[in-house]
Amino acid sequence: MNKTVLITGATSGIGLGCARKFAANGDRLILTGRNAQRLEEVRKELAAKGTDVLTLVFDVRDRAKATECIETLPAEWKAIDVLVNNAGLALGLEPEYEGSYDDWDTMVDTNIKGLLTMTRLVVPGMVKRDSGHIINIGSVAGDAAYANGNVYCATKAAVKTITDGLRLDVAGTAIRVTNLKPGLVETNFSNTRFHGDTERAANVYKGIKPLTGDDIADVAVYAANAPAHVQVAEVLILATHQGSGSVIVRK
Repeated sequence: MNKTVLITGATSGIGLGCARKFAANGDRLILTGRNAQRLEEVRKELAAKGTDVLTLVFDVRDRAKATECIETLPAEWKAIDVLVNNAGLALGLEPEYEGSYDDWDTMVDTNIKGLLTMTRLVVPGMVKRDSGHIINIGSVAGDAAYANGNVYCATKAAVKTITDGLRLDVAGTAIRVTNLKPGLVETNFSNTRFHGDTERAANVYKGIKPLTGDDIADVAVYAANAPAHVQVAEVLILATHQGSGSVIVRK
């Protein structure tokens, strides 16, 4: 049965990979993002292949706008089967004592509070229908801090704990909750972290074949389509030559 899948941060990276993979699976999509032009480009790409797509332009940090968009969904789009909480970012790579207050606020507001907002807005409907799946995009960084990753690692540790807590909260329902924890994925992640320093960002992936957004999306689609009695609770996905968040063997 085709599902209605809501994906945040759907214009690039893992979010875009999820949009394309769920579309290929025959699902219909609600895609959110901050960039209206890019969202429209993605909508056209997928619509040309026969996918039914609705786009919503908002930043998950803007709770009022997110609430407005979800609460005013057309009736035929309100029953969301899968929520992919993908919107997130890392900013800066400095020692904690030299970190940027603005970077900290943006990461906490996006990675934690934005995820909570979307969960709060969407999951009550799932509980009412006794059906649904929440897929949170965490990170290997949530398992253990790495040098200069302090606040970003903390936000992804929070994603793990929040995901685990939600799974407990809905254990009496048929809702499933998944935490996907990617390692090194080549997206615009590093370019964002280094505030547009493309040369520094490119160095992150030198000497190793990193994961792609599509690789993570494959796991998301698998989890969403596992038999109803199977809950894929947590998956750590690493590049072959990555042993942990801090151990990468470059060749």
